Amino acid sequence: MASSTPSETAKRAKLPSLTGLRFFAALLVFFFHSSLTDSPIPPNAPINPFADASIADGYATAFGKAGYLGVSFFFVLSGFVLAWASRPGERVTAFLRRRLLKIFPNHVVVFAAAMVLFAGAAVTSVADWLPNLLLIHTWFPQAGVNLSVNPPSWSLGSELLFYVLFPLLIVPIRRIRGAALWVWSGLMVVGMVAVQLVSTHLVPDTPKSAITPISDLQFWFGYLLPLGRVFEFALGILLARVVLAGLWPRRVGFGAALVLTVLGYAAALVAPFQYGFVVATIVPVAALIGATANADVQGRATFLRSRPMVWLGEVSFGFYLVQGVTIFYLRSLLGEQTYSVPVALLVIAGFFCTSLLGGWLLFRFVEMPMMRRFGRSRPRTRQLPDPVSEPYENPAPVPVTTGGRTG
Repeated sequence: MASSTPSETAKRAKLPSLTGLRFFAALLVFFFHSSLTDSPIPPNAPINPFADASIADGYATAFGKAGYLGVSFFFVLSGFVLAWASRPGERVTAFLRRRLLKIFPNHVVVFAAAMVLFAGAAVTSVADWLPNLLLIHTWFPQAGVNLSVNPPSWSLGSELLFYVLFPLLIVPIRRIRGAALWVWSGLMVVGMVAVQLVSTHLVPDTPKSAITPISDLQFWFGYLLPLGRVFEFALGILLARVVLAGLWPRRVGFGAALVLTVLGYAAALVAPFQYGFVVATIVPVAALIGATANADVQGRATFLRSRPMVWLGEVSFGFYLVQGVTIFYLRSLLGEQTYSVPVALLVIAGFFCTSLLGGWLLFRFVEMPMMRRFGRSRPRTRQLPDPVSEPYENPAPVPVTTGGRTG
């Protein structure tokens, strides 16, 4: 194990491999969405395009927990990235402005597209669509609100809470030293288990959800409610502290973490449904993020830091966010028709290419112009004790960071 003294090399290190890894997390969400047997938008028709029942079932089973894994990865990564690049001297208002600029412009564009294309006809009440526009919709237990308009945007409600809490969480977490970082990381995992225990045993299990085997209330409390996802975000902050302090175990490299992730995913497939959201995969996710960051700190070459992979990572937020339109809406235009294997694969490839194009358009023409125009510092006011800038994602001097992504 490396020295516990914070490494100056680590403090200066950029993390391009983590940027590249983001794309694979978003890709897991894509395969999850394209494998669904019930769309999250009414009339909840199948998305899965395979006509052969055995192949359709196999595809749905193989990727049945992939979206949950991808979302959990992004939530942990969000805390890791913010803590990694935090530095004294930045104002709270500047921090929050950049975070809001990261998510809201993309969200508003896709929200408008969804309303025009399909959601406007189904969502007639202001009480249904306004919470979504303001990204407070996942605080509502009603399924018609928390998954309204553009369903993938639910995760942005959690990200918004994370950004508000970060200035408060980073202060005490910075004071934690040595082995206590691992103890607190373990307590975050315990908190995630507690959320699912409450969801399973204390939250009503009826009426059943239209898109999951549990009730709407259980799905909301155990998966969508932002408060329950703070444990993953805080774990990411703690992991950044671990790597910065030189405490990451040498034996847990990228290869070992990848094997652990595969095993964790296999466990999620057979675990009780709620425990496949986060609990079964959280330790592998933490290991994968920590090991990948540590590889960058040590300067080890990985394919994840190549220019194509970094580009894919940069557009992964938009790639994730447009899937409500590029998968759910486009599939609805095809009706409930299913296809032979070659045609179904072409349909999935079409969804992928359209989603990737949409992600790039958002990144190039919405996210980056907004960050360049409005993300710069203003006159000093109240300051964050440990603010954030993510240099590994910055093609320009304006900080650009991991936003909310998730399935």
